[in-house]
Amino acid sequence: MPRKSNHINQSEEVFGYGQKLDQSFYLRKNVVTIARELLGKMLITVFDGVITAGRIVETEAYEGVIDKASHAYGGRRTNRTEVMYAAGGTAYVFLCYGMHQMFNVVTNVKDTPHAILIRAVEPVTGIETMLQRTGKPKADFTLTRGPGNVAKALGISVKHTGENLLGNVIWIADDGTVYSDEQVVATARIGVDYAGEHALWPYRFIVKGNKYVSGKKK
Repeated sequence: MPRKSNHINQSEEVFGYGQKLDQSFYLRKNVVTIARELLGKMLITVFDGVITAGRIVETEAYEGVIDKASHAYGGRRTNRTEVMYAAGGTAYVFLCYGMHQMFNVVTNVKDTPHAILIRAVEPVTGIETMLQRTGKPKADFTLTRGPGNVAKALGISVKHTGENLLGNVIWIADDGTVYSDEQVVATARIGVDYAGEHALWPYRFIVKGNKYVSGKKK
């Protein structure tokens, strides 16, 4: 039987995707633990009555002011990064290379700017809508592989930065799916070479063998 989580809102089972995570899940101090535990959770969006959902299969943790790979390294606060200092359970969406929307989950308490980038999901609901949004001709592994594709397929953009993940627009739910340690790999993060030795921190988590996981295919 699926295990019972201590971080679900028992009154919030929306659209049959499991229990919506409550704020206690996001407010915890260890962003690396949260990034690992997000694997298997359902990321759901509802825009104009259209539902899209995917199972999270790749995440990256960013540890705030001490992490050279983080936008908040050294306590940096700008108009873009201010949302990272919000309480956990908030969306942080930024534009990469002027074209890719990157959806992050803010964690920890207010004024501790931890965040987790959702790098890949396995599509579950609304695949036709995802194809329309991405302009892809067929639903292959590229549909939701990589953070830019995740946001595009699920309709998430920078206008959603600051969105409360406890609401009914963008949220994450627990349907009881848990990956064992044997099914998960921790690796260095991707595309953060500028962070020097911090780029080597094993803060990226992937579901082993899942075709939607990003990075070079062997």
